[in-house]
Amino acid sequence: MTYLLDTNICIHLMDAHPPLVVERFRQLRVGDVLMSVVTYAELRHGVERCPNDDRALAERALSRFVQRVPVLPFDERAAENYGVIAAAVRDRRRDALDRLIAAHAISVGAILVTNNEADFKDYPGLAVENWVKSAD
Repeated sequence: MTYLLDTNICIHLMDAHPPLVVERFRQLRVGDVLMSVVTYAELRHGVERCPNDDRALAERALSRFVQRVPVLPFDERAAENYGVIAAAVRDRRRDALDRLIAAHAISVGAILVTNNEADFKDYPGLAVENWVKSAD
């Protein structure tokens, strides 16, 4: 099974909280858990927004995290899936970055792991798990 992590789950894992999410992650092999370059961009944005005193710490945490969770480039197949899901939910306002992440998960046949299930509702072909909810 392959999992693609949403940005909020990456933050949970880097913060090592909640513990059951971390334990679930540790049970998986390197390569079973991936992140979209879109998620990586959101995480980089978070690092850049850190106050100067905290930026180096955030940079190191993200660097360690991507050593364990490979970053996937957004390719032509992901772009094609984006077109499909964007058209399927065009009448609703949703974050474009979430649509890109969902399309990326579909393109690699991965289950998207998020704590914001509502943001990904009704995307055709997308499988979603919430490791935080299962940790409650």
